[in-house]
Amino acid sequence: MKKFRSVFLAAAACTVALGVAPSTAQTTGQPTVPIEVWALRDTMTQVQVSPSGKSILVIKNESREGDYLMELYDTDDLGKKPYRIAADPMEIIGAQWVGDDYIFGTAWQQNRSRVNGPEEGTYDYASFIFDVKAKKFRRVEGVFSIASLLPNDPDHILIGTGREVGSAIEVDPFSAFRPREYSKLNLKTGGKQLVLKGSEKYPSAVFDSEGNPRWTSGYDRATKEEVTYYRKPGDSSWTEFARYDQDKHENLYRVLSGFMGLRGFKADDPNIGYVIDNRGEDKAALWEFNFETGQYGEKLAGTDQADIMWIQTSSIPGDDTLVAARYPWDKRNRIWFDEQEKALYEALEAQIPHAHEVSISSRSLDGNIMIVQNRGPRDPGSFWLVKDGRMSKLGSRNPLLKPEDLSDVEFIRYPARDGKTISGYVTKPKGEGPFPLVVLPHGGPHVNEVISYDEWGQLLANAGYMVLQPQYRMSVGWGQELFDSAYGQHGLAMQDDKDDGAQYLIDQGLVDPDRVAMFGWSYGGYAALVAASREPNMYQCVIAGAAVADPEKVYKLRSNPWTPKAIDDWAQRRGMIGINPINEVSKVNVPVLMVHGDVDARVLYFNFEDYQKAMKKAGKTDAQFLTLTGADHFYSTLMYEHQEQFYTKMLDFLANDCGPGGL
Repeated sequence: MKKFRSVFLAAAACTVALGVAPSTAQTTGQPTVPIEVWALRDTMTQVQVSPSGKSILVIKNESREGDYLMELYDTDDLGKKPYRIAADPMEIIGAQWVGDDYIFGTAWQQNRSRVNGPEEGTYDYASFIFDVKAKKFRRVEGVFSIASLLPNDPDHILIGTGREVGSAIEVDPFSAFRPREYSKLNLKTGGKQLVLKGSEKYPSAVFDSEGNPRWTSGYDRATKEEVTYYRKPGDSSWTEFARYDQDKHENLYRVLSGFMGLRGFKADDPNIGYVIDNRGEDKAALWEFNFETGQYGEKLAGTDQADIMWIQTSSIPGDDTLVAARYPWDKRNRIWFDEQEKALYEALEAQIPHAHEVSISSRSLDGNIMIVQNRGPRDPGSFWLVKDGRMSKLGSRNPLLKPEDLSDVEFIRYPARDGKTISGYVTKPKGEGPFPLVVLPHGGPHVNEVISYDEWGQLLANAGYMVLQPQYRMSVGWGQELFDSAYGQHGLAMQDDKDDGAQYLIDQGLVDPDRVAMFGWSYGGYAALVAASREPNMYQCVIAGAAVADPEKVYKLRSNPWTPKAIDDWAQRRGMIGINPINEVSKVNVPVLMVHGDVDARVLYFNFEDYQKAMKKAGKTDAQFLTLTGADHFYSTLMYEHQEQFYTKMLDFLANDCGPGGL
């Protein structure tokens, strides 16, 4: 980050300069909404009110080739020209209030054109403090995420090395025991004071609001165990709590799922924590944990159908009162503990059009002003201001998409051939079936996917395709038994679950059995390549994005002698044992389209290049290959030009090259 610049500019409407043709009658294969609209990066990504309620922070992008920037608005006069802040030559990608006078954020810049190894991407990152009163940036050397806001110490926050990238971290098992450092950051001076240095034994920590480390999990090489430790407030050393043998694959769920462990503290008693764990049962539940005794207490919430995966605390800043436990289903459902918060959410849901995933993303200390977000099948993401008892819409992630352009998503449960019950999400296009179907498996594969708004699913439905997003075995959140049943089943039972979902929709009369395709990204791309060589084949074509085409080669690049045995065994079973697509090219019996970013740091580009060469050698000359120049693995790195290129090619392939007559 060479420098930051700050400029005053007139407020601009949150729309993008595009020549957009009006929607027309739907024809299968052709979206009624132009590709140019679908290809946009989110116009608005974050909206937050300051603790005093006086200012609103917005991160937005106003053109399809533009960078994200910050704007600060006067809450009492939103029509007043905002203060606009852009990073030069970097781009602001995230920021939040850390007090009334300071904003902490992250910026990035793509500085390289090649990837040197796994997770060694082409972007450089930097952290910053923005002094609101002085209108000045201060660079914080290193890349950090916030570990605690330290509400009782307004001049400091607690930061940890590394950046939070959502589910991207959760799908990297090699990060599970990666040591982090934690420091107290002085917001006025930018100085850092080391609080805790991670080690192999104690790699990372969960902190309380006072900045005390309270919970950690590490790896004991001598015994090959994951060990969990805790601390009471004020303790200077860790107390061992539990051990899990990493030679046993039954213990993989807690490591790879990423959601078990300490999730918060009781508001009026720091000796009581909230822990999510399955404790030897199939489904994880929410428990009280007593730090004085080192024992579990009351079971607070659980279901027979899904894991408790998240907790929700009071929307009032600084109030850690537990108000709900949450679990995956048709959406992230809540088990409420607080009737007032429940009533507030019900009131918000009643007022927001097409309410689905409603959340209070920020709120003033007095509770009178709040920013509310909604995201769902008919809403790509909207932001609302609640002030003086009135609600007004501030903007949308994609203001050019209208509710009538989008499709409803139905949550289903269907039987797998071995008797397992698989969850899934079906996006139905307009019109009457039977429809052509695109099976869209998620990446990971050990992630949780609850469909609220999904751009790929909605684009395909807008083009006339039904979309099935199956939560096949190894998906997280549906219990350990379903997860464990995937062990060693990459390309086998995991693949059957996807086919069984398609067959279920065919049997319901919703899908034309002669018009079925698969499209996936990352692990989903691997699944698409596996589908291309199945026999008999129910698919007319496959689209493999950022696909793990040679998992054996990937394993050899990533493996090291210190990897826990269960994780190492699991990694080998992703292709060294099981189906390796690059060894199956001679069996490919349907048209294939491969898409890959040439600077992908998660699934390296050699997967694309080697598979293309293998297909050519096998005489499969009709396969199609598309490189997205400058694109990394994750959606955030797909710029407008990448998505326009990709979506155009995908829809053309489906309509014209997906089996006889196209899909």
